[in-house]
Amino acid sequence: MMKDFDPKELKKLYVPHPDSHKGQNGKLLLISGSKLFHSSSLWALKVASRILDMVYYSSVEENNKLVLEAKKEFRNGIVIPRDKIGDYVKEADCVLIGPGLPRKDGQETGDDDTKTLTESLFKKYPMKKWVIDGGSLQTIDPKVLKLLKKPIITPHHREFEILVSSIKCQVLSMEMGNLKLEEQVKLFAKEYKCTVVLKGPIDYVCSSEKCVEIKGGNAGMTKGGTGDVLAALIASLYCKNEAFLSACAGSYFNKKAGESLFKKVGYYFNSSDLVEEIPKTMKNYLSVSKC
Repeated sequence: MMKDFDPKELKKLYVPHPDSHKGQNGKLLLISGSKLFHSSSLWALKVASRILDMVYYSSVEENNKLVLEAKKEFRNGIVIPRDKIGDYVKEADCVLIGPGLPRKDGQETGDDDTKTLTESLFKKYPMKKWVIDGGSLQTIDPKVLKLLKKPIITPHHREFEILVSSIKCQVLSMEMGNLKLEEQVKLFAKEYKCTVVLKGPIDYVCSSEKCVEIKGGNAGMTKGGTGDVLAALIASLYCKNEAFLSACAGSYFNKKAGESLFKKVGYYFNSSDLVEEIPKTMKNYLSVSKC
């Protein structure tokens, strides 16, 4: 049985210093979106732009144009073409890859091939802080996670099943198949030296050393895009904090924001509402935690 996350841990989170300058409070590279999925990357961009000093945004040309048109809202964001990604991987504190990336061979849609894009970047920049979600999670070979230094993955239950089913090692695969879900998460995190945030009515968050469960939220959070918001929230926190704390705090804030919206409108809110509520939730909890 996993223990519950202790909200007192939020006291450890980085909070911008009053005398800090632009660029000192986190820079994120967001690699997301496709010709089919537009909103996923926009939700992720919106929540990150409220937390960090700078968000570098790289998507397909159509999505880049949408963001450029909305540039007034993202004054601290820079839209970059895919062929310039390498320069901004180096510049960013953390990279979020996967929200809205195509799940199938990119040749079908004219998009980049997600597996090739993701794994090639991992091999080239293994020391970067990576948060992996969506299309990237559904296409990579799990063994590439071992190339990275403390990555965070944010699967929902089906995406975690896909990851487990693609494990090539028969002994490990059989061992995983005999375990309960929370025990699978523990073993996966330990084997692949990553932090896993298994999203659901209860979020299971495991690193190779420790695990917690985070309860809360409500059925209004089953709507499309809420996972993209959570991934971007975690990645934003990871820019200036360590992996396990970022994962736990992101999950906790996300669920509390959902609970706050439920008090106002019941189940009848969407991912855009969640984006707007998260900063208010963070302010309330971080103000209390810093007293």
